[in-house]
Amino acid sequence: MSLTFGTDGVRGLANAELSPELVLALGRAAARVLGPGPWVIGRDTRRSGPLLQAVLSAGLASEGAEVVDLGVVPTPAVAHASAVRDSPGAVVSASHNPFPDNGIKFFAPGGRKLTDEVEERLEDELRSILGGGAGEAKVAGDVGDITVDRTAAAAYAEHLNNALEGRTLDGLRIILDCANGAASELAGEVFRRAGSEVTVLHAQPDGTNINHGCGSTHPESLQEAVRSTTGVSLGLAFDGDADRVLAVAPDGELIDGDVILSLAARDLRERDALHGGVLVVTVMSNLGLRLAMADAGIEVVETKVGDRYVLEALEDGGYSLGGEQSGHVIFRDLATTGDGMLTGLLLADIVARRGEPFDAMARGAMTRLPQVLKNVRVADRDAVSTDPAVADAVAAVEKRLDGKGRVLLRPSGTEPLVRVMVEAPTHDEAEQAVDELVSVIAASAST
Repeated sequence: MSLTFGTDGVRGLANAELSPELVLALGRAAARVLGPGPWVIGRDTRRSGPLLQAVLSAGLASEGAEVVDLGVVPTPAVAHASAVRDSPGAVVSASHNPFPDNGIKFFAPGGRKLTDEVEERLEDELRSILGGGAGEAKVAGDVGDITVDRTAAAAYAEHLNNALEGRTLDGLRIILDCANGAASELAGEVFRRAGSEVTVLHAQPDGTNINHGCGSTHPESLQEAVRSTTGVSLGLAFDGDADRVLAVAPDGELIDGDVILSLAARDLRERDALHGGVLVVTVMSNLGLRLAMADAGIEVVETKVGDRYVLEALEDGGYSLGGEQSGHVIFRDLATTGDGMLTGLLLADIVARRGEPFDAMARGAMTRLPQVLKNVRVADRDAVSTDPAVADAVAAVEKRLDGKGRVLLRPSGTEPLVRVMVEAPTHDEAEQAVDELVSVIAASAST
C-alpha cells in the first residue's frame, strides 16, 4: 500500500497512486471497520470522480454495505447527511488540489471525521485485504445495494438558511467564486435565498477546471472582480469541495481564516454564544490572532493542523468556534466539519448586522505578524524532525527572534513535503529565516 491517511483523508494521482484497485479495497476495509451503513457518498466535479466513487461503492457493497449516492455535493453536505441520518459517509475529492488528483475522506456515523485510532484500524484492514485477506465472500442477498438520492443538497441548503435564525442578508452585494467545484450549483441559490444580490464566478465545471486559476487557492480573479465592481460588500472564494472559504474585502484585500475567526469569535462573545470564552486554532494560525484574542479577553486553545483536531478540541471542551488560517472554520453548534458556505453566510451576516464596511472590520480584527511559508520536497518527511542539523538551525533562528516571532516545521499530511513557517517582526526577517531553514533541510534531505 503506497498511500496512507494524512490530515484530511487519503489523496493521490487518480488512476495511478489512487488506483481503482486500491479504492475498491479501501471500500471493503471501510465497510468492515465502520459498518454496513447505509453509507452516504458524494463527490466533487473532477473527471475521475464517477470512476472512483463507483469502485468505492462497489467495495462497500461487496462487503454487504448499503450505499446511497448523493451525487456532486460539497463535503459539508455529506457531513450533514451523515449527521442527520447517523450514517457513515465518504467524499471523493482532493479538495484544493489540481484536477488530476483525487482523494477519499471518510465520516463516522454522526458526520465526524475519523479519529487517528480508527484510521489506523482502517489502514490495517486495507493492508490485510491487499495482502490477500479477502475473507468470506458475500453472495446473493448479502451483497449490498447501491441507490441514488439527490435530496441531500436541498436538505443541506435548508440547514444553511436556518443558521441565520430568520435574519437576512438584504442590502448586501456578494461575489462568489465557486472554484468550478462542488459548490457551483448550490452556492448562488443559497446566498440569493438569504436575501443578498449575488454574482457567481467559476461555476461551470467541466471535469478538468476545478481549482484551475480560481477558488480559494487562486483568488486573484475574484479580487479583481470585487475591486472593479461598484457597491460590492464582500467576495467569497470556496475550494473545490467547499469545506473552506477565504473572503475578499471591497478594496480587494484577501481575508484569510485567521481574520474570519477573529471577527466571528468577537461576534459570538458579544452575543453570549462563545462557549467558555474560547477560540480553538491550529499551530498555523498567526501570532497576531493570538495577541488580538488576548486583548479581547478570549482564550486560545491550540491543536495540530487539521479540522478534525479542531473539532476534537471543540467537543472535548464544549467550545463553539474553531478553525484554521486556510479557511476551514467550524461552528460546532451548527456543523461537524469545516464548512465554507456556512462560514461565508455567517460572515456576511456579521457585515449585514454591523452595517460597516467589511474592509474596515477586517483591518480592526487583528494585526498580522509577517509570516513566510515555504515547502521543501523531501524523501522522508518525518525524518526532518529528528535531524540534529535541522534542530540546530531552528534553535539559532529562535534565539535570534528572541520571543518576537516563532518557527514551525510541519510535515505535509498528504505529500512528500516539509512546510517551513516563520513569523517575525518584519517580512525580511521572516523570509531570511525561512530561506536559512529551507537550505538546511534541503541539504539534509540530499545526504
